[in-house]
Amino acid sequence: MRLSSQIVLCLVLTGMAHWQTWAQEVEKPILTVYTTSSFVAENGVGPKAEVLFEETCDCDLQFVEVEDSTGILDRVRSEGDSSAADIILGIDNALVVEAQNTGLIAEHEVDMGKLNLPLAWDNQRFLPYDFGFFAFIYDKLRTPNPPKSFEQLLEADDSLKIVIQDPQTSTTGLGFLLWVKALYGENAAASWSKLAPKIHAVTKDWSEAYQMFLEREADLVLSYTTSPAFHMIVEKESKYQASPFKEGHGMQIEVAAILKAAKDPVLANLFMQFLAGESFQALIPTNNWMYPVLFPEEGLPAVFRNLVRPVKSLMIDAQGIADNKADWIDEFNQRLNR
Repeated sequence: MRLSSQIVLCLVLTGMAHWQTWAQEVEKPILTVYTTSSFVAENGVGPKAEVLFEETCDCDLQFVEVEDSTGILDRVRSEGDSSAADIILGIDNALVVEAQNTGLIAEHEVDMGKLNLPLAWDNQRFLPYDFGFFAFIYDKLRTPNPPKSFEQLLEADDSLKIVIQDPQTSTTGLGFLLWVKALYGENAAASWSKLAPKIHAVTKDWSEAYQMFLEREADLVLSYTTSPAFHMIVEKESKYQASPFKEGHGMQIEVAAILKAAKDPVLANLFMQFLAGESFQALIPTNNWMYPVLFPEEGLPAVFRNLVRPVKSLMIDAQGIADNKADWIDEFNQRLNR
């Protein structure tokens, strides 16, 4: 009888322990982040960031994959206050006014004074977590003398084949449109007309365009000055380079933001602090292949010293983009007969 009682007691205690463990797991707060497919890719920043953050937050960080940043904005706009997202991560400077105008974005609590950006950033609703510069990538074995300026690009023989992305579906494509607009202003239409015969393809996204370039369907592909770092570090290959343009290069800043409907604002702000912290920022150069907004004490990887450094950073103010983007895309489509 006593033995039976001991067995029963043991089973009860074991059951309670399992229940407590289960209850603790169930009670972990969930932080839902809408982000891009490139961020959550197996070799991207997302999987590593998830492990690092969950080590400190006692929470369940869940990334929801959306194809691109335009899709992120469209999704939260359609979901409104009932969105499952606590945070959006991966939109850029070209979309911040559109995002802010939804009325869905809350201010974060991160001190942005410590961020290392080439220009001032004071919008407290959007936290920069990396930045980069648009550039044309070439294979120096196949194209030993690429254009070194927009002027040379426009005047190049029409046999030169370039691949760019659609500004309606790709932030890279939109960034290129803004780069051209920043340089040529009201004369951008004429520049598109000159460029049109050289454009081999306008792809939906960056991945498709870059793959076409790697398969030798084009001489130049629109990407980033930091893209060669991937080839040098991962593939030990130095033939892919960015062409330095004397007029300067368009700049992109990627940001994250908290939604006003976030289920746990304290946890959401903790994640934003994490994005601006050393452990996450250390992942950026060799996982997202961009520049971090907090440079590591030991410096960037050595190959970054060999990358193109723009003589000038070109950006159009966010409000100007929001006011004119639709017209500028129409101009692009008309001149390219799309």
